Amino acid sequence: MGALAIRNIHKTYNDTVHILKGIDLEIEAGEFLILVGPSGCGKSTLLSMIAGLDHPSSGSIHIGERDVTNLPSKDRDIAMVFQSYALYPNMTVAQNIAFGLEIRKVPKAERQAAVDRVAAMLQIGHLLDRKPGQLSGGQRQRVAMGRALARDPKLFLFDEPLSNLDAKLRVEMRAEIKLLHQRTKTTTVYVTHDQVEAMTLGDRIAVMKDGLVQQFGTPNDIYNHPANRFVAEFIGSPAMNMVDAQRSTTSAGVALTAHGVALAVTDAQRAAMQAHGSADLVYGLRPESIGFADQGLPGTLCMIEPTGPETYATVDTQAGKLTARVPGVLQAAVGDAVHLQWQAEQSHLFDRASGVRVG
Repeated sequence: MGALAIRNIHKTYNDTVHILKGIDLEIEAGEFLILVGPSGCGKSTLLSMIAGLDHPSSGSIHIGERDVTNLPSKDRDIAMVFQSYALYPNMTVAQNIAFGLEIRKVPKAERQAAVDRVAAMLQIGHLLDRKPGQLSGGQRQRVAMGRALARDPKLFLFDEPLSNLDAKLRVEMRAEIKLLHQRTKTTTVYVTHDQVEAMTLGDRIAVMKDGLVQQFGTPNDIYNHPANRFVAEFIGSPAMNMVDAQRSTTSAGVALTAHGVALAVTDAQRAAMQAHGSADLVYGLRPESIGFADQGLPGTLCMIEPTGPETYATVDTQAGKLTARVPGVLQAAVGDAVHLQWQAEQSHLFDRASGVRVG
């Protein structure tokens, strides 16, 4: 059994509201698990159950070899970092970090050693005598992380810890959390709705929607081989282009078209289409897979979004609007006639009704 095993977890409120609908996840010691999904998908509820702050209606949770499903939070050997920091305003930074150890009656010399250790790790030694009201948001988050680190737990739990920070600080703190995990190798579960945080931090990602895990895998697997349309559109920015398409059979074999435009597919996709029950499909393309060329699918440039290092360009074509993500500054203007090209190997096929991946 891994460092954390979640077995068929269900959560129902008032016998009518089904929040979690059979969650199965397992990670090994030292792994960084991301629970990601839109608001209301059940990710924070699941984290609360791992922490012992809520209890499942059925199923079990194991930390290491122990079944902790019915254990109180204090007996699970976990440490949690909250979105709201949850610091004691009347205590200094040093007292906040040491408080959990003091409650557990850890000797004073050991408490001081733990405070010194995490202060050095998080570079907050100069803040130890200050109170939370004298700190910035990023400094408060470091203190909250320090309090968790002082425990040296089996499991770190992070509940959207960067949500209250501005964009620049989010990037800085995200890097700090990644470095922290590389140093400590502590098994970590991290909840976020931000797919960039998920992709950059996680060893493994569980994408959730409506109380179910839509896909569980490495960032690379989830990005390059999304299990369904929801995962494909949720992970990646800008979102994957989706074009409604129709399978047909011609004298040359199976073909895929969108509003009369022939769409490039691989031999494997052609075989998958032929075996699939429905002819109504969706053709997906990542924006970075699309390029401008002298020949290809014609269209009209209808929007340009420069970001500095790259440009997002939306083109109105016969097949539908497609967004391309191209490096640098685009040497074109809105209203220009352009052509788009991509490789069949870079496309994805989904069933239009169910959203399940076809090829």
